[in-house]
Amino acid sequence: MIKKILLIVLFLGACYSSFGQATNASLYAIEIEGIDGQKIDLNAYKGKKILFVNVASECGFTNQYEGLQELYTTYKENLVVIGLPCNQFRGQEPGTAAEIQTFCRLNYGVDFPMSVKIAVKGTAQHPLYQWLTMKEKNGKKSSSVKWNFQKYLVDEQGALIDVFYSMTKPMSKKITKHL
Repeated sequence: MIKKILLIVLFLGACYSSFGQATNASLYAIEIEGIDGQKIDLNAYKGKKILFVNVASECGFTNQYEGLQELYTTYKENLVVIGLPCNQFRGQEPGTAAEIQTFCRLNYGVDFPMSVKIAVKGTAQHPLYQWLTMKEKNGKKSSSVKWNFQKYLVDEQGALIDVFYSMTKPMSKKITKHL
C-alpha cells in the first residue's frame, strides 16, 4: 500500500512540476502557406537562421524590401528571410497574393520566401506569431508587434534570438552581428 501511495505522489509531483511551465513549442511544427499557394516548410531551414518580417507594400518602411533582399543575398548560406504580408496596420497591404508578389519582384527583386497575408496580432493571430510573441511558446521573451517590418531572428536550432522593431534596417549591425 505504501508503494502505491508513493507512486501516486511521484506521479502527481511530476505532473504538477510540469504544469504551467513554458512549452517551448517547436517552431518547425508551425505551418505557413506560401504566397504561391505552396507550403513553406520551416524544417527545410533547420541549420540556418531565419528572419521573419511582417511586410506591407504601402508603408513608409516598404523600401526595407531592398535591404531585406540584400541581407538574404549576402547571407544566403546561413540565413533565410521570410516575408509575411500583413494588412493589420492602417490597411497598408491591401493587394492580393499575386499583386503583392508582382510588386515585390518588380520593385525590389525579392526572391526570398513570402507567405500569404496573415494576422500578426489579435484573436486571429497566426500560430507563427503566437510563437514569436509569447514567451510560453518561444521560451525566451514576450513581445508585441508594433508596426510593419518588425523583425524576429531565430537561430539554427529554432530558438528565438531577438526582436527588432521597424526602425532597425535589415543590414543594421544589430542584426548582422548575429549572422
